Amino acid sequence: MFRLLVPNTVGTANCSAHMIIRKDGDKEDTVLDFTRTEETVGNDVFYELKYKAGGPGVWWYCFDYEINGEKKYIYRGKYGTGYTDINESRWQLTIYEQKYPKQNNFKGGIMYQIFPDRFCFSGIKKNNVPQDRKIVPWNASPEWKPNEKGRVLNNDYLGGDLKGIESKLDYLADLGVDIIYLNPIFEAHSNHRYNTADYTKIDPLLGTEEDFISLCKEAHKRGIRIILDGVFSHTGDDSIYFNKYSRYDSLGAYNSKDSKYASWFKFSSWPDNYTSWWGIDILPETIEENEDFKNYITGPGGIIEKWLRLGADGWRLDVADELPDSFIEAIRERIELVKPGAFLLGEVWEDASNKEAYGVRRQYLEGKELQSIMNYPFKEAIINFLVNDRAEDFTESILTITENYPKEIVDSLMNLLGTHDTMRIISRLSGETCENKDRAWQETFELTEEQRQKCIRYFKIAAALQYTLPGFPSVYYGDEIGMEGCKDPFNRKGYPWNSDERNLDLLEFHKELGRMRHSCPLLKDSKFEPISASMGCVAYERTDGKDSLIVIANRAENEIEYYLSNKWTELSKVMGAGEIKNITNNSYPISLPAESFIIIKAAKTEN
Repeated sequence: MFRLLVPNTVGTANCSAHMIIRKDGDKEDTVLDFTRTEETVGNDVFYELKYKAGGPGVWWYCFDYEINGEKKYIYRGKYGTGYTDINESRWQLTIYEQKYPKQNNFKGGIMYQIFPDRFCFSGIKKNNVPQDRKIVPWNASPEWKPNEKGRVLNNDYLGGDLKGIESKLDYLADLGVDIIYLNPIFEAHSNHRYNTADYTKIDPLLGTEEDFISLCKEAHKRGIRIILDGVFSHTGDDSIYFNKYSRYDSLGAYNSKDSKYASWFKFSSWPDNYTSWWGIDILPETIEENEDFKNYITGPGGIIEKWLRLGADGWRLDVADELPDSFIEAIRERIELVKPGAFLLGEVWEDASNKEAYGVRRQYLEGKELQSIMNYPFKEAIINFLVNDRAEDFTESILTITENYPKEIVDSLMNLLGTHDTMRIISRLSGETCENKDRAWQETFELTEEQRQKCIRYFKIAAALQYTLPGFPSVYYGDEIGMEGCKDPFNRKGYPWNSDERNLDLLEFHKELGRMRHSCPLLKDSKFEPISASMGCVAYERTDGKDSLIVIANRAENEIEYYLSNKWTELSKVMGAGEIKNITNNSYPISLPAESFIIIKAAKTEN
């Protein structure tokens, strides 16, 4: 149902209103007539239109109205509001097909992302570890300098393993974590393991298949689920599939045109000229449409099924932009057949609802593919608000995503502040970036004590926003204790378990956030409503129409007094700074210290 309030039409005979709508990819608009109602506001009158789009997809729409021959167009302005004749931005309507049963296993949860080599070492000696790996001290700075051939080998390992992760499950449970996202754990010859060597095996330095089964079982006992990283757009050149350096006894695509893997890769001139991911020759691209490769990954008994049956609860798809829609659909279909309720998450850095990749509008969010997206737009909105004082842009960014994404996706968004691909959030909140900075600079960058204290205050605001916006928060390992670091590889240092480097105040703060989140059902799937955004302050509510959770964040360097409308009642502070004062002049004054936030529980007096 669409409703349009048209001005100055009461008593005017020659008046009409229309929706102008076009499905993405179509060349022509469809014009639909509104019906005038008897409902008025002053001299203005409401018009209504019931519209049902045909099938999943993306539609773009605006409105017009005509009074006595004078036509006005209404386009989308900031915050989703309509403006007449000032721009030509249309609203977006995303139609989602409910092909599979709704899942609620991940809504309202808290995710924790682990880079396996750098989280925790169990002390258990491993077997069959390749001799070309270099084990370095746990507190060593990541190696980044190229060798004599100009290559960065990423062969420095700290030795973090699956048993180490298992030993810290109680620590994660205390943080409120109920989803663990693991960066790649399959055999690969680099510490990041994004150059897969064998999808069927656990990397020997991480442990064994039995260790993985044990980790999943122990996690499940604590109500924690495990998400694996699926890197399917490419393999490593040093793999059983390509075997460029003849590490493996079997024939890889590089060794022979008769290899059973030869059709998985695209050669312009065999064997040395082949398509690789972003031109990086150690990462030969796979041909996902190849039926043999597709079946190997998504077919009966394939990679997706194998690890789900061994205990995994879902997959995160690396560089989903590089995977065809049909391939992602096949993964989702296999998941639903093998383990209904398991999760499929995709790496997309932009608005995934209208993303174009390689000239094709992607269908990630139309019901047959992804259930969640790595929500980089929220991350950028939070940082832009805190670092650049862009309160208005914060609200616009959040509203754009919540309007463009289907509700089922919004409730399951992976809300991150940092990952293995970005600066550590506490370093980024200093205002510094890595743009045009080489790795020599990044290695030595460190916050001053004054910067660090300010960044900690900002980080607490950022985390409060992250934990209360639609979707679920994802904490990158070590962020909860204030680890610093620039981009890869300096954001991938070992977690300092036996060190005074841990900020225990931040750790307790994240535990409190976890308790707050799990005790507040509104944060599972309630509606997001902006309240205000200006002068270094943002305020919004999560509401079911009756009860509300109100968040007010002040990034300014001075205390403010915020006046909250009396449309809410029974106000009580849940966490944060500030004081709720008695109602005066039909509003509640709330004092909020500099660089702080407050979360308030309230009831609504009006719908």
